[in-house]
Amino acid sequence: MVTAVDGGPCLVQDAGRPGYAAIGVGVSGAADRAAYALGNRLVGNAPGAAVVEVVLGGLEVEAGEHITVCVTGAPTPLEVDGRPEPPGAVLTLRPGQRLRLGTPASGLRSYLAVRGGLDVPGVLGSRSHDTLARLGPTALAPGARLPVGRDAATEVLVDAVPPASYDGRAVVRVVRGPRDGWVRDVDRLVGQVWRVGAASDRVGLRLDGDPLTATPHRGELPSEGALRGAVQVPPDGRPVVFGPDHPVTGGYPVVAVVVDADTDRLAQLRPGDELGFRWA
Repeated sequence: MVTAVDGGPCLVQDAGRPGYAAIGVGVSGAADRAAYALGNRLVGNAPGAAVVEVVLGGLEVEAGEHITVCVTGAPTPLEVDGRPEPPGAVLTLRPGQRLRLGTPASGLRSYLAVRGGLDVPGVLGSRSHDTLARLGPTALAPGARLPVGRDAATEVLVDAVPPASYDGRAVVRVVRGPRDGWVRDVDRLVGQVWRVGAASDRVGLRLDGDPLTATPHRGELPSEGALRGAVQVPPDGRPVVFGPDHPVTGGYPVVAVVVDADTDRLAQLRPGDELGFRWA
């Protein structure tokens, strides 16, 4: 058992719930899939084990039993009972010991993986919390108790990895979307540097910059299927890049799509960070 003592926005996440778009349910899951998968590998979990996704640190947990943990993603300072521990280290906690995650120097989301996985109830085959559909375990609050499962698949073979490092600017690859003709010059998407807006969340990154101009006389676009990484342009011309909790349909033109391998980088962008696109 792990008990949350203190913390900011923290959600239980796993690999998501694919296959339910037909009934209006998106995939959700960890926003930075590579960091999530690395954490599970380090503690020897089976792929898909549930972890805690932490935004900008601040989480403190208490071990209710002997547990093995690690933190990946945004490089957050770690303390065990007030004693500093190296970021990226695999740690063993005794009952009653407390692990605290500080504010990361860069990046946005960190992942707390516990050997055995978090054994919270699932919905539609997943323990992920979908912030848009409001499915899955509720956000962690002080006093929340998280049972530890038995999803360990291998021994712990590595005791530490170098912490990740991010800067305040990312450039991701995009391909042209199905509605790239619905803006006057889609190349303006890649011809400028955008800034991540304060309203960005797991549903999507809302970008500020020189707005794109709609092509006149296009009429109204019917709702179409959407996916993670889709770059949608609403009437104000400021793009929205869909994240893991995106709606399964959208009514604004998708002018480009981020290459799937690059979408994890988007999960580590903070409000105010810069984002550029380049054609793949």
